[in-house]
Amino acid sequence: MKLVLKIVGGLVALLALFVAGASVWFWFYPVTVNNAVNKFTAEFAMDTPELLTGLGMIDNTPLDFHSGKLSDYTKAQDEKNLARLKDARAMMNRFDPERLKGQEKLSWEISTWFLDDLIAQAEFEYSGYRVNQISGPTIDLPQFLTDTHVIKNEKSVKRYISRLNEFGRVLGEVTARVEDDRAHGVVPPDFIIAKAINVMKTFIEGGAEKNPLVTTLAPKLDKIDGLSAEKKAAYVADAAKIVGDRIIPGYEAMIALFEDMAATATHDAGIWRIPDGDKIYAAALHSSTSTDMTADEIHAIGVAEVARIESEMDAILVAQGLTEGSVSARVKQLMADPVHIFPNTDEGRKEMLSYLVELNDEVMAKAGAYFITLPPQKLEIVRVPEYSQDSSPGGYYNPPALDGSRPGRFYINQKNTADNPRWTLPTLLYHEAAPGHHFQLSASQLIKDVPLLRKVSPFGAYSEGWALYAERIAKTDMNMYASDPLGDLGRLQAEMFRAVRLVVDTGMHAKRWSREEAIAYMLDKTGNTEDEVTREIERYVVWPGQATSYKTGQLAILKMRAKAEAELGEAFDLKRFHELVLMNGAMPLGILEKTVDDWVADEKGG
Repeated sequence: MKLVLKIVGGLVALLALFVAGASVWFWFYPVTVNNAVNKFTAEFAMDTPELLTGLGMIDNTPLDFHSGKLSDYTKAQDEKNLARLKDARAMMNRFDPERLKGQEKLSWEISTWFLDDLIAQAEFEYSGYRVNQISGPTIDLPQFLTDTHVIKNEKSVKRYISRLNEFGRVLGEVTARVEDDRAHGVVPPDFIIAKAINVMKTFIEGGAEKNPLVTTLAPKLDKIDGLSAEKKAAYVADAAKIVGDRIIPGYEAMIALFEDMAATATHDAGIWRIPDGDKIYAAALHSSTSTDMTADEIHAIGVAEVARIESEMDAILVAQGLTEGSVSARVKQLMADPVHIFPNTDEGRKEMLSYLVELNDEVMAKAGAYFITLPPQKLEIVRVPEYSQDSSPGGYYNPPALDGSRPGRFYINQKNTADNPRWTLPTLLYHEAAPGHHFQLSASQLIKDVPLLRKVSPFGAYSEGWALYAERIAKTDMNMYASDPLGDLGRLQAEMFRAVRLVVDTGMHAKRWSREEAIAYMLDKTGNTEDEVTREIERYVVWPGQATSYKTGQLAILKMRAKAEAELGEAFDLKRFHELVLMNGAMPLGILEKTVDDWVADEKGG
């Protein structure tokens, strides 16, 4: 059950509010929607140490009770979380939505949809693969410990050491859960098992002394004033001992379990292969798209979008003198052209990162003409950690800490620089950084007078839809490709990638396509490298429905904008439209559409 991960990804701590003076009546008898939402948000957050650290609100303060701990990954904790969700939903029923107005009504609508969705998914106790090649504690926790846990003084070092011990516990709990999943008919496909084993073996190869949990500690200790060389050496030795005695054996136990499962695992790709798989996929589509569209409807939209985008790509290729072969064959020709590829060396990777920084600076210089609120939080552009690059996507974004202690980070996979020729990088930057995820996720943290739940983005169709919409406006409104036709081709290739996702995700999970059929379709339509396509298809295998959120969300936002432009005519203000969409925070698409309609009515009324 992916309940804990979903909650961790979508909830915000209220601990600071408690300390600021929230009284007993507030906690037990919340009298406003904001208080009620904050109450159930806080209850989950206080049980999720990783979330509290990720938010960066109280680590290394007198209020820090959590940063030496990790979450409980047991079945009993999942059951506790589900009961808590149901209690929270019952609490929201105390409010009559017909008597609510403005932001309070919007908060009620968003939070009840969110709770209903979590409960619906949580009812499927065995719904997916909790350890796989791209996610799960074996991947997520090492990156959390090396990148998110803040070491700034000796106490935070001791808490890091404590968390390493906790990681040993977690590995044991998760191994027990995987065994339980197996007993209930949930075993990953053979190719997922093979990739997961490879990732785990890569992480522990070289022993404790060469493990990232140890090697990343020493440079952080060097930044602590007054810490003696003897203490530094002792802390590194402590870390190495825990990694050697508890963490590596935990990985070895998980690897042994996966090797045993591989002996009988099947090759089928779709989630239909597990008990209740069809129902699980329907719930996943509802959650990912925040719509009631069926798999067949989504598949048909994908096929139509693929045809449209292919035609636009062909026009650019012909204008560049590339006329022979299919669209994807000509794109592959450009992808392989060494003139566009950064050297696959440390220097080449640094050059690529510098180019991405330049692109971000360029788009930020124009952003003020299209957005009212610009993110004050800093952005860092960094490489995906090498231990996870084999199965990580081409790029992803992690939002800044709420207290500003950690910037937003755009991670780019640089395992093979040929996967990202220069002309493909602008649209990747616009999606992950400005004006995409960095704008949306940073802006949401700035929203005032709403429950803290609305400052985060647990709605994939909104957040991924916005990022794909951002790719589009970089061309249509901001003219970022005015003198860069190949960059525009990169934009269309990326959009094609998302349209193809609608086809292959529903193909595998609803129409029972094989992994190989899905790979072949994506290769034929995108022109991406086989390695990149394979990583993507295998990602969709373990995250059913998630890949449909991008295009579904983009098309919905474009439709809302077109309707607003048609109704308001010359009175339509693009900056105000963007402010409305961003500064109300993430929400399901149906609620967003109603919010836009209400705004249009208000604009008409003067």
